[in-house]
Amino acid sequence: MRDTRVLLGVVEGAHGVQGLVKVRSFAQDPAAIASYGPLESGDGRVFKARFKGMARGNALLSLSGIADRDQAQALRGTELFVPRSALPVLDEEEEGFYHADLIGLEARLLEGPVLGAVVNVADFGAGDLLEVRLTGQGRKVLIPFTKAVVPVVDVAQGFVVVDPPLGLLDEAKKSDLDEEKEA
Repeated sequence: MRDTRVLLGVVEGAHGVQGLVKVRSFAQDPAAIASYGPLESGDGRVFKARFKGMARGNALLSLSGIADRDQAQALRGTELFVPRSALPVLDEEEEGFYHADLIGLEARLLEGPVLGAVVNVADFGAGDLLEVRLTGQGRKVLIPFTKAVVPVVDVAQGFVVVDPPLGLLDEAKKSDLDEEKEA
């Protein structure tokens, strides 16, 4: 498996005056974000992180090189990554994959045709969503990432099977029909 970077958190802002940052952690245990080794920003900066506590659901971290509130606040919006290899190996009883492993997988409909490719896994507060770029289009659709809608995930074979609820893909089909009418 290729060693990609995995997004572990996003800096929400400063906390206090001594350079602590509030981080929205995507780790199962938010406090564990500092335990996977150095965190790397999208622009390549590397930070040694120390967990200092929790505040309103965010992990409070001290980051190497960040010594005051202004420096911490300047990091607002910064995504923090670790190498995939830094994450623990999953047990047999666990799902067997991390969300980052889904990126790039082919999304197939239950009947077999290819719908597109998974380009992101998002959670806006109501559960995980697969963002799928439709084949032959630049458009993307959000698909609920539940057992009922995505009954098969086969990371080894490189695909997920999607059984979308009635109406979910109607806009995509409508767009396809509109394009055919124009042709």
